[in-house]
Amino acid sequence: MNQWAGKRATVMGLGRFGGGVGVASWLARQGTEVLVTDLLEAPALAEPIAELERTAPNGSISYALGTHDPQHFVETDAVIVNPAVPKPWLNPHVRAAASAGVRVTTEIELVVEHLPNRSRVIGVTGSVGKSTTAAMIDHMLAPTDAGSVLGGNIGGTLLNQLDALPASRWVVLELSSAMLWWINRAHTLSGRLPSQWSPGLSVITPFAPNHLDWHDDAAHYEDAKRSLLEGQQPGDHAVFAASAPDWPVAPGARAQQAGELAERCTLAVPGGHNRDNAALALSAVLASGATTEDEAVESLRSFPGLPHRLQALGEFAARHGTIRAFNDSKSTTPEATVRAVEAVVPLGPVRLIAGGYDKGVSLDAINSLPLAGLYAIGATAAMLKGQSCCTLEVAVERAMNDAHEGDVILLSPGCASWDQFTNFTQRGDYFIQALHAHARQGSPT
Repeated sequence: MNQWAGKRATVMGLGRFGGGVGVASWLARQGTEVLVTDLLEAPALAEPIAELERTAPNGSISYALGTHDPQHFVETDAVIVNPAVPKPWLNPHVRAAASAGVRVTTEIELVVEHLPNRSRVIGVTGSVGKSTTAAMIDHMLAPTDAGSVLGGNIGGTLLNQLDALPASRWVVLELSSAMLWWINRAHTLSGRLPSQWSPGLSVITPFAPNHLDWHDDAAHYEDAKRSLLEGQQPGDHAVFAASAPDWPVAPGARAQQAGELAERCTLAVPGGHNRDNAALALSAVLASGATTEDEAVESLRSFPGLPHRLQALGEFAARHGTIRAFNDSKSTTPEATVRAVEAVVPLGPVRLIAGGYDKGVSLDAINSLPLAGLYAIGATAAMLKGQSCCTLEVAVERAMNDAHEGDVILLSPGCASWDQFTNFTQRGDYFIQALHAHARQGSPT
């Protein structure tokens, strides 16, 4: 039965990254009267609006942009909140909707409640390496008879695939702290009974305090992450990275630490941190019982890596010689930046471009790195002990002028992108364009 037909829904936060596009389009196709509201004006949302116009039935979506009208949150049947909205428990519009008895939910909650088989879901969370670990797991499971789909925080939505998703299919979800708060803690908004959802297989990557701009404090952030394990059932499994915290699992659930990656597996992606990601992903796949170790290891050999995640860009002709460049724009924590530098420093002296939106975390780990040069950008530039470049364009220009033969220029910001860019993808693409513009030959050598 279609519970959404004839209903009204307010989608709060379309986002320049298009976070609300998938759920708005899906609701419209269910026969829901959809209103999209965002604090940004229409010109800033041109791309996601165009995507909605392509994917949703004509006339099924209306817009209230540049402001939030309080009536849109109480004169409706449901409010779907973008997880990027910080501290939703304090947001007056979210609170008003909950107080009025309106259902308040998110895209990921809708996905989870519609999944056909919880035991075939692999949820990946932590602070470092979530995206790569989840993608590696999906890469190893894709060739199996059951197959696999990848979703969650890594982008896109699985809502449009649910009707054709067999119960045997593996579903790999990268889950952020905000997503997990909505799944397992949002009951506090309305006083409804606590919900405890966990996948059949939970995967925990290394942990460090992060997103303190979204959460109350580090303990609140950790609590959201730990909630992934609370709803486990007897026979469920949890796999922890070697350096992950020893969080408790539910009674009857099995817990294990990631094993060593088989030495015979040569990865296409560089860095010891990616070997750690691969060890965790391999342990998770073997715990699922979906394939053999030989088949999984063979699949790992061909894992190509993810765009903007230590992406090798090739060699460029700089002022004083040929350099290598890597795009790690997805790095939004200092810990991720440290891992990226450790991965490429064997290739040559590293000239690091770092900085961006201030999430309230210490950047001391970046300042302590052994670097040939540090080029600071964005709102956190003053917190970094390097050349203050303000913009990415200036940082690339200075790094290319300073670099010598064999140096490595690495974009690994350790901060979010929102102060200067729409998202990390735009930041990474701009870095690539700037490299080409400042290369003496105009293109990689």
